[in-house]
Amino acid sequence: MSEQPAAAPVATEEEIFEQKRVRLDKRDKLNEGAELGGGAYPVAVPVTTTIAEVRAKWGHLETGAESGETVGVAGRVVFQRNTGKLCFGSIQAGDGERIQVMLSLAEVGEESLAAYKELVDLGDHLFVRGQVISSRRGELSIMVEEWRIAAKALAPLPNMYAELNEETRVRQRYLDLIQRPQARTNVITRARTMASLRSTFADRGFIEVETPMLQTMHGGASARPFVTHSNAFDTDLYLRIAPELYLKRAVVGGLERVFEINRNFRNEGADSTHSPEFAMLEAYQAYTDYNGIADLTQELVQNAALAVNKGTERAGTHVVQWADGALFDLGGDWDRISMYGTLSEAAGREITPATPVSELLEIAEAEGVQVKLPNHGKLVEELWEHFVKDGLTRPTFVMDFPVETSPLTRHHRSIDGVVEKWDLYVRGFELATGYSELVDPVVQRERFVQQAAEAARGDDEAMGVDEEFLRALEHGMPPAGGMGMGMDRLLMALTGLGIRETILFPLVK
Repeated sequence: MSEQPAAAPVATEEEIFEQKRVRLDKRDKLNEGAELGGGAYPVAVPVTTTIAEVRAKWGHLETGAESGETVGVAGRVVFQRNTGKLCFGSIQAGDGERIQVMLSLAEVGEESLAAYKELVDLGDHLFVRGQVISSRRGELSIMVEEWRIAAKALAPLPNMYAELNEETRVRQRYLDLIQRPQARTNVITRARTMASLRSTFADRGFIEVETPMLQTMHGGASARPFVTHSNAFDTDLYLRIAPELYLKRAVVGGLERVFEINRNFRNEGADSTHSPEFAMLEAYQAYTDYNGIADLTQELVQNAALAVNKGTERAGTHVVQWADGALFDLGGDWDRISMYGTLSEAAGREITPATPVSELLEIAEAEGVQVKLPNHGKLVEELWEHFVKDGLTRPTFVMDFPVETSPLTRHHRSIDGVVEKWDLYVRGFELATGYSELVDPVVQRERFVQQAAEAARGDDEAMGVDEEFLRALEHGMPPAGGMGMGMDRLLMALTGLGIRETILFPLVK
């Protein structure tokens, strides 16, 4: 049986309206006819196995052979050919597996065959019971003895053999999942990745915790927050931009290895690498530093690559295949480079933490780099991105950042004006960031005060003074390393997809 009819033109709104009207009539007939097996939307159907299990067990059947086994399976109708005394169709399970169904006059009778032809449409969920056979063309099939509608589809499916445009894929992801194998693979890849991360953490003795999404103060990162209002408390609240300050409270309390995977919200731009709502991993480990947390991050990502590759020709390797077919190697020990050192080399002049803002502004102006509310740290980071970032190909830890842009990070142990922070770049974008955590409450207060001053100058990403967090630090937080990694960006690194493809239901206007 061929399942490749010529591509149909896109249906007009009038044609779709007419199809819905016809399908509503069929729904009414199904609900009126008790002999048709429970109406258009039965409570359940007697499924005995899955299409995948049928294929695994009987895929070896020779052409024209019968298995002697009767099964009950269900799936969405994605192909139909109704001719005379024999009807063919294909039903598709949620995992994309398909199987041919055959309805003959001899097996189901005249009344049942006529009802099938009249009432079953593409897109319907269909239950069939019958013997597993191989057709005369060698296609594994179910020779139907009984059928029932499992759910009547009132809206028609798009052409199953024409590609959906990106707008439709994003706005109507359910259609994307029905039609496109890659969409289903993306969901499975994400699930495997999350399971791998949790497994790696469990092996290292980490505890998964949950922290508030509604917060009285926004903090933990430099970002513009979403603001909402609590009627119960009659106060404004912020959707969290990061869980950091609460996870550190947990470390103060004695939970020495903690992590959280949850949603963050930042009221900023949306592009191929940014989404206002995104999944974030943050982890904190007592008695280590930013080097130890970099080792952990590399292990997390590499183990995720192994999980994604399981069952493929790349099984056991860290080489992932992107959606465009390109291969990317996440294996080996990743480079660790100096932000100031690589910037100096690329700019052709020495730039240090002591370089004055006026000199940095001169370089920025010459290169056409614009910085909002410029200070030393912001200028250094923007110039580094301009000169260096695009030249990184392998996964790379960029080490040692300006103190002005990292208010929650410990001073570098040997370099003045620098903090012990790294950013991990993969495929030219920032995947994760890590720190030797600032645990001195006196210095932390100074940093908060400085941030508050920046906010007063008009920096809507700056943090305020969080007295509750400072009170926790005053009870003693051990030395620690911490990291944050975007889950959507991790999927981008593993698959080569844009961020809207890695999120099952992305925010759209």
